[in-house]
Amino acid sequence: MPDVLYERRRRLAIITLNRPEALNALNSGVRQGLFDAFTRFRDDPDAWVAIVTGTGDRAFSAGADLKEMSAGRQAELTGERVDPFWEPDRPALNRGLPLWKPIIAAINGYCLAGGLELALSCDIRIAVPHARFGLTEVLRGILPGGGGTQRLPRTVPFGIALELMLTGAHIEADEAYRIGLVNHIVPAERLMAEAEALAERICANAPLSTRAIKEAAYRGIGVTLDEGLRIEALLSRILRTTEDSREGPKAFAEKRPAQFKGR
Repeated sequence: MPDVLYERRRRLAIITLNRPEALNALNSGVRQGLFDAFTRFRDDPDAWVAIVTGTGDRAFSAGADLKEMSAGRQAELTGERVDPFWEPDRPALNRGLPLWKPIIAAINGYCLAGGLELALSCDIRIAVPHARFGLTEVLRGILPGGGGTQRLPRTVPFGIALELMLTGAHIEADEAYRIGLVNHIVPAERLMAEAEALAERICANAPLSTRAIKEAAYRGIGVTLDEGLRIEALLSRILRTTEDSREGPKAFAEKRPAQFKGR
């Protein structure tokens, strides 16, 4: 079986980390599989929203495969070629891969280190009650180099983010919800159903609008309000040229559901 599974369900792309025997740890095969899956999702005009999850009921992902990482570090010391998947400049969802379609993380268990960084690079996070969260890299003499030092402080209060990163502590799902790290906690047996229901609610809207909203929000968060408003105005002007922007008001006037086509 491949390390990452990809499935299309209607307008949804379901991306599943598939190493349950290793708590869905991120080795080079998973990283390649994620790159291929997100690129496929990005380039498919009929896939509007993605859901990312893990196989099994124990882990979304426990983070990097430390055995593979250790072997890579030893290779560095002996001057051998380093696995390119450990190079921080390689494009991935959490670093350098532009993807404006909405992505939901369905977190089914441990969500640690690189696993949490993957979840943080998604837009909405739903978790089961037994999920556990943490950026534990400091316990291994490294730092959260998959975007964790930048995304966690943008997601939860700054002091809480620093405490989690400096201690490497785990937090439970209810605490993750309290600090805003996850949007919803749902029963384990309902996780995918709830994630798909949320994804379908997003898919009912104009896809070019959802992408523009995501892009405006992410591009605007790191600039001044005036610059952010200019980004918003530019994307708004672009949207006004689309067929969907005409279909929405027309459907309202005709008292029928809008039929958006993504163009």
